[in-house]
Amino acid sequence: MATNNWWKEATVYQVYPASFYDSNGDGWGDIPGVVAKIPYLHSLGVDVVWLSPMYDSPMHDMGYDVSDYENVLPAYGTVQDVERLVAACHQRGMKLILDLVVNHTSDQHDWFQESRRSKDSDKRDWYFWRPPRYDKDGNRIPPSNYRGYFAGSTWTWDEHTQEYYLHLYAKEQPDLNWDHQPAREAIYNSAVRFWLDKGVDGFRVDTVNKYSKHTDFPDAPITDPKSEMKPAIQMWCNGPRIHEFLREMYDQALAPYGDIMTVGELANTPDPKQVLGYVGASAKELSMVFHLDIGHIGMGPSLEDKYIFHPWKLTQMKSIVEKWQSFVEGTDGWTTAFCENHDNGRSVSRFASDAPEFRERSAKMLALMMVALTGTLFLYQGQEIGMINAPHNWPIDEYRDIEGQGYYREAERRSASGVDTTRKDRLMDGLRILARDHSRLPMQWNGSPHAGFTTGTPWMRAHDLYPEINVQKQQNHPTSVLSFWKDVLRLRKEYRELFIHGAFEVVDYGNQDTFCFIKSRDGNRALVALNFTRESQPFTQVKNVANMKMLISNCKEPVLETLQPFEGRIYVS
Repeated sequence: MATNNWWKEATVYQVYPASFYDSNGDGWGDIPGVVAKIPYLHSLGVDVVWLSPMYDSPMHDMGYDVSDYENVLPAYGTVQDVERLVAACHQRGMKLILDLVVNHTSDQHDWFQESRRSKDSDKRDWYFWRPPRYDKDGNRIPPSNYRGYFAGSTWTWDEHTQEYYLHLYAKEQPDLNWDHQPAREAIYNSAVRFWLDKGVDGFRVDTVNKYSKHTDFPDAPITDPKSEMKPAIQMWCNGPRIHEFLREMYDQALAPYGDIMTVGELANTPDPKQVLGYVGASAKELSMVFHLDIGHIGMGPSLEDKYIFHPWKLTQMKSIVEKWQSFVEGTDGWTTAFCENHDNGRSVSRFASDAPEFRERSAKMLALMMVALTGTLFLYQGQEIGMINAPHNWPIDEYRDIEGQGYYREAERRSASGVDTTRKDRLMDGLRILARDHSRLPMQWNGSPHAGFTTGTPWMRAHDLYPEINVQKQQNHPTSVLSFWKDVLRLRKEYRELFIHGAFEVVDYGNQDTFCFIKSRDGNRALVALNFTRESQPFTQVKNVANMKMLISNCKEPVLETLQPFEGRIYVS
């Protein structure tokens, strides 16, 4: 039987430090601000705080470009502030995990600065350097034709040493060469052991399946003759040595510290059997992973069209939830439950309705879905008060994210050149739903200027509706979204065997309006019924709940045979 590790029954709350709470009025959230809000998070009922990158960084990609793993961005605070945050969590029986970003560093990291100093540098092999190729006309071209995640080539020319270096993301984020053992040892010392020695309890592991590349870097197949750069995810996801690397990191850097929690960001791995290779306890690699499919709902099918919105059907969500709920049954693996993070739009706006008459009920309906799912539950800051996407009338200038901006500028060029005259408008429509910026708006604490996030000028504009949607307004209101989350998190623990560990089964798969599923364990059952539409829908599972009691609903007066718009209910027996 699988071990019931402490992290399996935990509820994790993700803090995006730039946008959480600013303690000193400089417009940036900071770690003392997180410390100040730990009593709030404790009262909510969360067990673990996940702190997104707070390391020293030039902030080209909001801290996912680390220039020093052993220091903190001055705007966020100091290493001592992180130690105080560890203590504040531990004093309340809570845990703290950090973001581990070790696929790449900043180009300002000492390692890369030394690597680019000369071809003879002892750190040259810590990154991927390759000579240029030349086309038939003698023009210099990159070593391969790969398109990066932020638009543009994955290769940047370095004039000083006359070679290209690889970066899957921004040119300021060169990829580390995990094939080079001295680089791996430095990563374990600087990025992992340094913080475990400070008392942190684990890591969310960024881009976890991209460390092992096909280092001969063959050209990717031509999928779009009009574009010089091609999607090439298969060249760097789940590469030939990835499991070797993760087992080594577990054995050498994690296991000596005890039962450390790790949750990997696992992209482009649709086969559950392949995922079990990462999360099986016997694999000794990761505690669990995020399967990113739910975040990709509504996104385009390719990297190039990621932010071109595609309408979706409820059966798509059902199949994703079912797949990643059931794949660990009968195994020694573990799974996760989430529908928001720092890389996606807000769940209320994406999956339900943020219209004024529906947004609170929508937030509660999604909460009911989440708390009943098997696995470790993850909430994102503001989800507990029903925060929503930025208003549709905000212009592109209000969007700060490097990825969204890169896609938009590329679309502008293509529209202007006549290659695709409608692309800019279509892309903006997609960004209004899908952009990473929506989740990065300042946390809405109260109705004072800038939502109480800062007394200064915020780095990013607060949502226009913060006077209506904020913590203070909901704190002592018994029917608020915040109060509802507190209630359902208590129920999740009360029914932990059923909700956290139970077997999952969809019972209305073909229905495009309602999502009903059963959780079962040791003879006990729960039925969860969710209406994802603006209209009342027939409750098709009436017979199945004849001998069950209704545990909770997000409607004041539920009617047995009818699910009201965006209603959710849980029955138990």
